[in-house]
Amino acid sequence: MSRPALGHWIAAALLAVLHFVLHVGLSYGRGAPDLLTLGLLLASREIGLSRAAGLGLVFGLLEDALSMLSFGANSVAMTVVACVGAATRDLFVGDSRYFLVSYLFFGKWVRDLIHWVAVGWVESGAGLRQPFVEQVVIEGGIASLYVAAVGVVVGTALGAGTES
Repeated sequence: MSRPALGHWIAAALLAVLHFVLHVGLSYGRGAPDLLTLGLLLASREIGLSRAAGLGLVFGLLEDALSMLSFGANSVAMTVVACVGAATRDLFVGDSRYFLVSYLFFGKWVRDLIHWVAVGWVESGAGLRQPFVEQVVIEGGIASLYVAAVGVVVGTALGAGTES
């Protein structure tokens, strides 16, 4: 395993631990950024498709462990986002800061969109989700900006987004 891939595995694990410390341990909830998705998006571009899909499934199952009524929605969303994130390595060459910001913003927003759709497929899911505009467009957009801002700092520390 190459050095950059090992660094991204470690960063993803640290971001996952920090995510659960902030969201569950310290009960910040929406006040804390979605570091799980951030770690997944940053690692997915470096570790390849199959490993990214596996990491997305594991991260989704970890997130689903806290969700009693819509179990599986996070797993589906994280796995799909990881696969698409890994595919961007072949579609988009280079890592400019502009690309990093847009990649993280749209990655988080698409994760929220897929999660919203997946919750609606669950039999009891109709009462679990808020209206599309409120949950996906407004809250998802704000959360995506938050993840992109934090992601620029973390990504810069990892060496992503360093090309001009």
